[in-house]
Amino acid sequence: MSSERYALLRPELDESLARGEVKIARLTKGVTCELKPRHVLIEADTDHPFVYRLIEGWACRVRRLSDSRAQSILIFLPGDLFAVKSMFVRRHPDAVQTLTRALVSRIHYKDLHKAYSSDVDIANRCTWQVMEEERRLHSWVVSLGQGSAEERFALLIVDLHGRLAASGHIEADALSFEMPLTQTQLADHLGITAVHVNRVLRTFRERAIVTVRDGRVSIENLPMLLKTAAALMDAYERSAPEYRGTLATGVSR
Repeated sequence: MSSERYALLRPELDESLARGEVKIARLTKGVTCELKPRHVLIEADTDHPFVYRLIEGWACRVRRLSDSRAQSILIFLPGDLFAVKSMFVRRHPDAVQTLTRALVSRIHYKDLHKAYSSDVDIANRCTWQVMEEERRLHSWVVSLGQGSAEERFALLIVDLHGRLAASGHIEADALSFEMPLTQTQLADHLGITAVHVNRVLRTFRERAIVTVRDGRVSIENLPMLLKTAAALMDAYERSAPEYRGTLATGVSR
């Protein structure tokens, strides 16, 4: 897997993280399970013994409140390593559930921690994953606190496009990709109501910026999408070709 997927990576760690990726894949090879949509993989406030790789499908980390409100905190895409914190904490404060049908591989935290303790490549790869989730969480906290609904939606599309491109699931200059999220799931992530989500989607469609239809995103005006998200994008997202698409390569489509 290309090391270009590692945001803000120090060059001297390039080869180590690439090796760590391969080694963790070997450790989890053959230990897979298929999950239905909305399957709760990790229950909130429980001791959970596994770390996962998402092979196919989408999942999210979510916190549900006692009055049934929910906040989707992080969205996991194919290729993501998640629940690394199982190695270090006795309880997960938030749940992890699938958003679609999913295929995951897993490793017991004791087995991964043993490898983590003895292999610097695996340790670097796991540590980078925690740092990447922190980067994304910081961006999303800022967007929820300071961004408008339109800015948050634009940032979400830019983020998903960039991560799918960085992991090799779409081309960097692709202007469409699958996004199998319902309006309710989008609402839980964007921090607005499903009715408001509908208005935002209609606005982007009518302005010919982005159309979301039948689980697929079509970017019709990439410069305007980036302009809408610009205030909320971090330094990495503003410079990485995977996030800026054709604008970064000088190619027009």
